[in-house]
Amino acid sequence: MNIVSQIRSYFEGLLKYKWLLKELVSRDLKVKYKRSILGYAWSLLSPLLMMLVMTAVFSHIFRFNIPNFPVYFLCGNVVFTFFSESTSMAMTSILQGAGLIKKVYIPKFIFPLSKIISSFVNLMYSLIAVVIIILITKTPVSWTVLLLPIPLIYLFLISLGMGLFVTVLATYFRDMLYLYGIFTMALMYLTPIFYPVEMLPPQILMVVKFNPLYHVVDYFRQVILWGTVPSFRDNFVCIMFCVLFMAIGLIAFKKKQDKFFLYI
Repeated sequence: MNIVSQIRSYFEGLLKYKWLLKELVSRDLKVKYKRSILGYAWSLLSPLLMMLVMTAVFSHIFRFNIPNFPVYFLCGNVVFTFFSESTSMAMTSILQGAGLIKKVYIPKFIFPLSKIISSFVNLMYSLIAVVIIILITKTPVSWTVLLLPIPLIYLFLISLGMGLFVTVLATYFRDMLYLYGIFTMALMYLTPIFYPVEMLPPQILMVVKFNPLYHVVDYFRQVILWGTVPSFRDNFVCIMFCVLFMAIGLIAFKKKQDKFFLYI
């Protein structure tokens, strides 16, 4: 079965069980903020509080010369936080849904997808923090902000592909549950969230450019902070990462999903 047929089968299963997908997403959102007084407000407050800490540390102590550092940081932080949170949640989705999977037939693809979507809802709340800081710092906003849905789509697809892949790894190898935290920590430092790209030596910069989040973060900053239209090359690189991650995730998931019940 080629990749196009696999994608078609996933969409057919998604349409048939869309009611279940809605329930899983709703459950994830409710569970995350259960017994929390502020609830969804934490999706807004968390990036703001982190921004205050990082601004104090890197603008005054280390004195990175980055114009409008609060917005610069938030553009990188919301992207990385979504990727890290969504893929980490997707990684354990099959294990958490073991009871349901063993009882009835359900397209297993729905479980990691529901985690990515619920995290994406949180990302929408986090973007409000970016808007608030833009207003407070009186950052000029260009019409290019209307292009924001484009990098959001890139980010969603890259995260979904990665989420499917790590779901397979974690289901077969429990050690992945511990190793992935180390991986995301390394990825954070390879993503220019709180430091200027210009400070990196050419050899390190070459490695950083293999990180898809580097390109997505740069896209965010171009349309939100710098008011520039990303080039054809910028879009082409992001699209290639989307295709690569989705292909790897879908193929790995499709190949291994029938044996999940043996490992859960």
